[in-house]
Amino acid sequence: MVIVHRGEVVFSWGDVTKKHLIHSIRKSMLNALYGIYVDKGVININSTLKELGIDDIHGLTELEKTATVADLLKSRSGIYHSATAETKGMLAAKPKRGTYQPNEHYYYNNWDFNVAGHIFEKLTGKKIFDAYYEDIARPVGMTEYRGEYTNIRDPKENLNLPQTDGFYQYESHLSYFPAYHFRMSTNDMARFAQLFLNKGKWKEKRIISESWIELSTQAYSVTNEKYHLGYGMLWSVVFNNEKNIPNSFYHTGVGVHMMAVYPNHDMLFIHRVDTEKEYAFQNHNIYPIISMVFDAKSGEK
Repeated sequence: MVIVHRGEVVFSWGDVTKKHLIHSIRKSMLNALYGIYVDKGVININSTLKELGIDDIHGLTELEKTATVADLLKSRSGIYHSATAETKGMLAAKPKRGTYQPNEHYYYNNWDFNVAGHIFEKLTGKKIFDAYYEDIARPVGMTEYRGEYTNIRDPKENLNLPQTDGFYQYESHLSYFPAYHFRMSTNDMARFAQLFLNKGKWKEKRIISESWIELSTQAYSVTNEKYHLGYGMLWSVVFNNEKNIPNSFYHTGVGVHMMAVYPNHDMLFIHRVDTEKEYAFQNHNIYPIISMVFDAKSGEK
């Protein structure tokens, strides 16, 4: 775990240089890449899947093809095609094909996320892991991430994970589009989160526009009204109840991994679990940890 406050590491515990899977936090990594290439005019998030020539193994309907790239980033495509790397929980919550129109309903959809990765590569001509190294990891001085990646096709349950920085996972009977998995150290994730806390700047260099960060950390869907939780574009959001104004944003992953950015507190929080081996940490354990962090912060002088 690492906590950074006002640009300084105030707490660090465990091996923060070890690379292992970040699971669903991969989506926020893609968010940053989209921001860079949207700003360059390479990607138009209002383009439809039909305009981009996107189809899949079991075919998309004409209505489904009206979904936009923005709908994918918001996980609101309305396309419930089979997808690579879906969990049992995702499958249990998944609506039937044709239940909702594009941008009508939020469902945490790996098809959306995987296709968003494919579209990024199609439009930029760059592999996700190469672009991440060139455009983000190297400029912010990441020390473990080198952009090395490989492919895994039709993996079995007992998968021996590659020791690379990332890998594409293909499940050819489900979808044309692979999941893109990142393996990163806690230190490097903290640098990434600090980039967002800095509103897209690293030292004096502008890497991601502030306007993209504001656009993509708005709550386009409410996922938990009681606790003011929503989903933006590849980020989860804690929002102001009246106007959906974000006051923090985060993403979680299996285990439970958590990368959280708290702009109002000038603080970021990274929590990791090494899920590449046996682990005992349970999801509910993260809540008292977060409470202790803010209890400690409230007592600062």
